[in-house]
Amino acid sequence: MGPRSDCRPTDAEFEIVDIADFNLPILDEAYPAAYQNDHTKAFSAKIAEFDGYIFIVAEYNHSISGALKNALDYPNVEFNNKAAGFVSYGSKSGARAVEHLRGIASELQLAHVRNQVMFSIFTDVENFTTFKPTEQSSAALDPMRDQLLLWTRAMEFARSEALVTAG
Repeated sequence: MGPRSDCRPTDAEFEIVDIADFNLPILDEAYPAAYQNDHTKAFSAKIAEFDGYIFIVAEYNHSISGALKNALDYPNVEFNNKAAGFVSYGSKSGARAVEHLRGIASELQLAHVRNQVMFSIFTDVENFTTFKPTEQSSAALDPMRDQLLLWTRAMEFARSEALVTAG
């Protein structure tokens, strides 16, 4: 049976994974995804637990942060054939960061959904300190999440043994 089109948020569990909790140094493996260091093993194991991802990304210098890029360089196959959605923020609502993140996601074989959520630091963050999203910005969450849930199910099927052996 193929992926269901009636995915609802109640069908999914969400967990926040903060890359800061893993204290990842600048990539220190002999080669990417070498899995020699304990921090690499721990972070990769955490990433492997999930079928889909929502990346929350800030825009720095028209791109993603160095910390996020560094973290994405550690795992490899853990992201393959899974789905990703994006929530971004910045002076241009983080749009340019997501453009760069989409290229990285493609290289990691992450199927990224079209819909995204973008927050402006000028209209969605009061006095640059208190997150108060506008109704318009907040309204983008449900369509992105719904599309992500559907794609997550589709990619789960794509990773299934039946499909792998049929190919």
